Amino acid sequence: MKTVLDALLAPIARLCVARGVLFAEAAERLKAQFVRAAIGQIDGKVTDSRLSVMTGLQRRDIARLRAEPDDAQPPVNHLSRLVAQWVAQGGDALTRKSFDSLAQEIRRDVHPATMLAQLRDAGTVAVTDEDMVELLARSYQPLPGTDAQLDYLARNGGDFLTAATANVMQDPAPFFERAVHYNQLSADAVAVLEAEYREAQMLVLQQINARAAALQATEPGHMRFRAGGYFYKEDEA
Repeated sequence: MKTVLDALLAPIARLCVARGVLFAEAAERLKAQFVRAAIGQIDGKVTDSRLSVMTGLQRRDIARLRAEPDDAQPPVNHLSRLVAQWVAQGGDALTRKSFDSLAQEIRRDVHPATMLAQLRDAGTVAVTDEDMVELLARSYQPLPGTDAQLDYLARNGGDFLTAATANVMQDPAPFFERAVHYNQLSADAVAVLEAEYREAQMLVLQQINARAAALQATEPGHMRFRAGGYFYKEDEA
């Protein structure tokens, strides 16, 4: 497991150092997740002693962590929902009135003008001289380093790792998880492949988005899903 942990924890350590999160704070969150994981695997009475044996943590730490309130999940980003709904409806340019109506469908406690300004700042939309709102990107990408971007990282990365680890721990593997990897290509060749992958992946995501929006309207329920993709590259020399 050492190699596995190094591979998974290395990017988290880089993020913590870059954001000024000290080791003690990161270690505290890891302790909390160890306790939650152990509780999830116990069939029967949960005791601090039993959790201590399963996690290696001291009982006083376990008692303190169990007393902490569970952090509520942050709400789904309203700008992402707005753009997804817009794309599902065709992605055509909207009048300001139509944009305001769509924005209020998504969230009534945030003024449509505020949403529009945030989308413009991120380069997601543009407002024409005729006061039409044009969609420049098929998805909302938060500005680098913002809390919204970190929320994306937590949600996307968390769901991916949850699916990947579940596939290791369960037979048969419950989630789709595939990747293509080569390590003897030129930089130009990788650039070509990345462009093709981005185009194909965006097409699939747009199709899934439209289908999900239609099904949510006709078959509502309580299940959620997240489907995504990634393309990573580096020079191994």
